[in-house]
Amino acid sequence: MQKVVGADQAATKDSQSPSWRDYYEMTKPKVVLMLLLTALVGMCLAVEGALDLQLLVAGLLGIGMLSSSAAVINHVVDHKIDAQMARTNKRPVPNGRVTPVRALLFAFGLCVVGYVILEVFVNRLTALLTLASLVGYAVIYTMYLKRATPQNIVIGGLAGAAPPLLGWTTMTGEVHSHALLLVLIVFTWTPPHFWALAVHRVEDYSKADVPMLPVTHGVEFTKTSILLYTILLFVICLLPYLVGMSGVIYLLGVTVLNGMFLYYAWKMKFASTEKTAMSTFKFSILHLMVLYVILLVDHYIKITL
Repeated sequence: MQKVVGADQAATKDSQSPSWRDYYEMTKPKVVLMLLLTALVGMCLAVEGALDLQLLVAGLLGIGMLSSSAAVINHVVDHKIDAQMARTNKRPVPNGRVTPVRALLFAFGLCVVGYVILEVFVNRLTALLTLASLVGYAVIYTMYLKRATPQNIVIGGLAGAAPPLLGWTTMTGEVHSHALLLVLIVFTWTPPHFWALAVHRVEDYSKADVPMLPVTHGVEFTKTSILLYTILLFVICLLPYLVGMSGVIYLLGVTVLNGMFLYYAWKMKFASTEKTAMSTFKFSILHLMVLYVILLVDHYIKITL
């Protein structure tokens, strides 16, 4: 009987032990891949012709590892909040599969290795900017802004908007106004993207006492803010063409793309259903990915008027 009980306890313990999938999940791979796409486009737009293979591989690897480290730290800092929300309560840390200490050690390892790769094989500017981005997201946003102000995602969004600049500095070693324009696009895109999710999950954020905009100012105010930011995004996205950074392919593509985003935001404000907020959130992800692909296509296929 004792052997059976002991075996059952061991099996229970094993079932709760972390697997590589738990550590992989903590890095938020889908988010990191999207960040790396914007970094890659920044690399491509920074130079004419072929990319330096060493800078390409080392840059994406280092940026990816530091971004993953920031995501793991976010899992640890937010694990008590995550435990109260239906969307996140099965994550490895709040679910107990990975302890906070193990997660932080994993994040530290990713951070150190990623920084060394950028410092040694890319350049110091990119290494420092990427590290600053990690601090901005994992410390300033996650530890302070997220709990302090309903404008958390607006202010903290700058850290998540940095990868195009990091890609640019990887190839050139310098900050350029065109790279900052790429950052501005992601920075302006972030609030309507995230607020759409916050509207859909407003009860979760309210339960966890997180001061997201729909919790503090109401859903209708948030919908208005999403619409206004989407209009602002439409204008900002025209700037690459207006300053001569991109050509006709980008102009036509981004006009259609932003018109669709504006439709979702308009519908969310004036004809919303239970599914509209989540549909807007999902489209916003597609919007950013396609927008950067269009920038890439336009860079290699020049059509001007």
